[in-house]
Amino acid sequence: MEYYSNEISKLIEELGRLPGIGAKTAQRLAFHIINMPEDQVTRLADTITHAKRNICYCKECCTLTDQEICPICSSTKRDHKTIMVVENSRDLAAYEKTGKYGGVYHVLHGAISPMLGIGPADIRLKELMVRLQGDVDEVIIATNSSLEGEATAMYISKLVKPTGIKVTRIASGVPVGGDLEYIDEVTLLRALDGRVEL
Repeated sequence: MEYYSNEISKLIEELGRLPGIGAKTAQRLAFHIINMPEDQVTRLADTITHAKRNICYCKECCTLTDQEICPICSSTKRDHKTIMVVENSRDLAAYEKTGKYGGVYHVLHGAISPMLGIGPADIRLKELMVRLQGDVDEVIIATNSSLEGEATAMYISKLVKPTGIKVTRIASGVPVGGDLEYIDEVTLLRALDGRVEL
């Protein structure tokens, strides 16, 4: 049984297609949008349309940007000889928020996952290999510590090592505030292997 008019139902349905938006959240968003002043709704719609038309991939690192070359890649203050490989632009943003990394990035837009039918050709590995023909000293692999992230890290390592470029993997382990008894064995082993001298 339909509770709402056709227009409201269509709006709820479209909002419900967004990732992480369930039926109740879609409904709340739909009613919020309906109750917004028309100029705000127009501005929201125009912003979405403008972003879709104007955002593209950086020609160097493949992150999302509204310029041909993103601000990180075009910065002369960054160390262009150190490339951190991340799975997506959100991971890049997370590292940038720390303010501690001064190199550049390469965004894969995914990870190798045979179960999902995602192979090496489906992520931005070709572009990475082209970049490595330049003057690069180190590749830092910062993929997630999931099965897919680990498989991707191993694959990249096997591709890069023959070039003579240093390949490193970010350490992973016990989160701050985490109780050891609740942490899985793989994480504990990675924490032990990645230990540093105090």
